[in-house]
Amino acid sequence: MTTHDGDQPSASRPLLDPLADVRGPGDPGCDVYLTGTVFLDIIFTGLDSAPVRGTESWARGMGSSPGGVANMATALARLGLRTSLAAAFGDDHYGDYCRDALERGEGIDLSLSRTIPGWHSPVTVSMAYEGERTMVSHGHEAPPPEETAPSCPPPARAAIASLVPGRREEWVAEAARHGSRIFADVGWDDTGRWDPADLADLEHCEAFLPNAAEAMCYTRTECPRAAAHALADRVPLAVVTLGPEGAYAVDGRTGESAEVPAIAVEALDPTGAGDVFVAGFVTGTLADWPLADRLAFAGLTAALSVQEFGGSLSAPGWCEIGAWWQHARSYDDQAPSALRRYAFLDRLLPTAARPGVLRRAVPTIGFRRA
Repeated sequence: MTTHDGDQPSASRPLLDPLADVRGPGDPGCDVYLTGTVFLDIIFTGLDSAPVRGTESWARGMGSSPGGVANMATALARLGLRTSLAAAFGDDHYGDYCRDALERGEGIDLSLSRTIPGWHSPVTVSMAYEGERTMVSHGHEAPPPEETAPSCPPPARAAIASLVPGRREEWVAEAARHGSRIFADVGWDDTGRWDPADLADLEHCEAFLPNAAEAMCYTRTECPRAAAHALADRVPLAVVTLGPEGAYAVDGRTGESAEVPAIAVEALDPTGAGDVFVAGFVTGTLADWPLADRLAFAGLTAALSVQEFGGSLSAPGWCEIGAWWQHARSYDDQAPSALRRYAFLDRLLPTAARPGVLRRAVPTIGFRRA
């Protein structure tokens, strides 16, 4: 088995295939396609407070890992989905590290990605404190999309898009036309317009997964649950994340709704938790699980991720999910309702877990080989 920093085993062979029961002849070789920008993330944790102007702060913890779209891609791959990522990589050491971590470390297909000569990798420094984070990023202008992603995405069961208000992504429509199920989230609208018409690509989406603030702004509602119902008039499946309250979803095709509370954990770093939530929900949807099970699984994977450094390398795999479930059944630190809610894990998890741990963020981008 290939090893990486700290002699940790490769995560490129997931513990189980969650889509084994739905795979068939003629299915696409790719489960999920996505494209975007890969950052090198440097994360400081253990800060007692926000940095103060004119002073020096020392962090008790530090990690580095691929970030940006790598957060989502890694979370998908660690859950056993065959993941294809089209992205630009710089031809510097940071780019080499990110490519190696994703391709060899996580088993992500990067055949559609490109290394751009003379372009250095964008970097984000994230400082986590008091359950929140502050980020500073640096990067040069990204290469044009035609240099980093195909105009016609590969056949895939699903594709994940991050919607940009007021801008259409032609690849989203193309992927939908070729049968991919489109899952989308959205970033904060800095213009303050919050005009639903600015999300034109929603017409191609099967599911839309904003947070509560975004959902309420776009629907002009004062309740995230009302926002979910309003969004379900525009997209077949609306999922609104509620932070520490969990998540709420509405299936506009059937009228079914579901709400699942969050799992209480001690958070180390919230970076990438939203991406892990989406990855968990996509996994359950492609596997045809009940709506409430999908929400619960997505929330659990996100909760487990905030207990580790960074975005991409904080994502849990099936071994970590199994360990949590075993602990939850053995101790009384979870409410009985949680045990009932996650009973569906019994039929998913293997009876024996492989040894070893996933690759995690460490304070360096790599050690020299002996």
